[in-house]
Amino acid sequence: MSTQTLLTLTPAQGYGLLFLYGLFMVAITWLFARWKAYRSIRGFLVAERNVPWWLGAASIAASWVWAPALFVSVQIAYQKGLPGIFWFTFPNIVALLIYVFLAPRIREKLPHGFTLPQWILYRLKSKRVHRVYLFPYFFYQLMAVSVQLFAGGSLVSLLTGIPLFSAMSFMAVTVLVYAFISGLESSFVTDLVQFLLLIIGVVLVVPWAITSGGGWAAVVQGSGGVTGEFKDIFDPGVAFSFGIVTAIGLISGAISDQQYWQRAFSIKKSNLVPSFIFGAIIFGIVPLALSALGFLAANSGLGISLPPGADVSMIGVVTVSRLLPAWVMAIFVVMLLSALYSTLDSGVVAASSLYVTDVMRYTDQERQILEKLDEGGQLEQAEAEIGKALDVRGVRNARWAMLGITLCGFIVALAAKYIPHFGLEQLWWIFNTVAACVVVPTVLSLYWKGLDERGVFWGVLVAFVVGMPLFIYSNMMNRPAWIVGVSLGIVGVSLASCLALSKSKRKGLELSGATVA
Repeated sequence: MSTQTLLTLTPAQGYGLLFLYGLFMVAITWLFARWKAYRSIRGFLVAERNVPWWLGAASIAASWVWAPALFVSVQIAYQKGLPGIFWFTFPNIVALLIYVFLAPRIREKLPHGFTLPQWILYRLKSKRVHRVYLFPYFFYQLMAVSVQLFAGGSLVSLLTGIPLFSAMSFMAVTVLVYAFISGLESSFVTDLVQFLLLIIGVVLVVPWAITSGGGWAAVVQGSGGVTGEFKDIFDPGVAFSFGIVTAIGLISGAISDQQYWQRAFSIKKSNLVPSFIFGAIIFGIVPLALSALGFLAANSGLGISLPPGADVSMIGVVTVSRLLPAWVMAIFVVMLLSALYSTLDSGVVAASSLYVTDVMRYTDQERQILEKLDEGGQLEQAEAEIGKALDVRGVRNARWAMLGITLCGFIVALAAKYIPHFGLEQLWWIFNTVAACVVVPTVLSLYWKGLDERGVFWGVLVAFVVGMPLFIYSNMMNRPAWIVGVSLGIVGVSLASCLALSKSKRKGLELSGATVA
């Protein structure tokens, strides 16, 4: 198959589609999320902490349906069959369900919080640990932005012939325009619309593709993957080489993602549990449904193959283009872009909350005023003036942070496109590995009183400096046993450090007269 067979839309149609989609999202935001309240820090970054459960659930699901859920899920179904899609979907759902416990816990501990690194600083009283935490949390949002731009730009370029640079530029500018209007509230509103568009697309396109490909019999025939060897959903080889690493990466990624902590601080406290439960359930529909496209592609009888130069993650797009009329591809593109935009805007807004909360400097008086504003307390006239100035400065800097993270993500996405043998899957495992470095101390900080800042600092530092290069090298060499060992080692090192350098051990050393570093 030549690349030309995938050009189902002309460049003019592609530009028109991007423009109309972007205009629709900006209009939705302007109509439903431009209230005066969102000119404050509290409104712009945590939506007044008053988000209902149904809107929160839709936003949680939409934000988690990002490029891996759209493209890697189909790729894994194509390459590793039934066990592959099981080990992709199940940990994804578990990763969101964990917040059923974590979200209410952090709201109880830090009711006026904005970010997870802010909680770490409050909990451990350590600026060096706070700085160490900021790197993976900013890095995760950078990778989230990069991956969405990379996947969306590659998709549009592949199907329309639009240059990658132009396609990514359209996506970046659109998200910045509506995110600038009202911050997190714009993300909640557009997430709801985008998730509805996504579900409509899945319900229309996937059953039609199955019917055109020969029905469920054709899906079942390809359920063993492209090699046909992965029929057993509990295949031990896939569980070891893919399942363990994926589970660690996805669960670590969710816990180390400011997007979900931001939602934990924004949804009504009484609505947190139903929001995350329902969000996890409706998320699971998407990768499970899309996996059928991967199984169809793996069915050798259908003759579906990737065009030269196309990344294997685009196998679902190729399947739809081969089995359905050309005009259906426009619907499929809108569906995919909806999911990518929802995570792109969430990443941009999450980065802005990290910057305003954890990087900007505030005096003790300013922090007290911000807390009073959050509580709805009465302010004296002088305090009210300071509060207004803080809100203006905070919202302005939040927008600058959005612009900065988008530009950096744009550059990384371009680099990923032109670096040989580097694509969506590689970006995915890099940022999940970074996330794994901090997952253990994050959970311990909420439940274990013995956690000490020394254990966190050295555990995260060693896990990153030693574990990250080893993980990258293991993937480059394609050594499954090494990859699993390094993944477990990263988690194990941070856990061992936290236990070995706990408060009780520090107290024991002090009582014995030893010098504590």
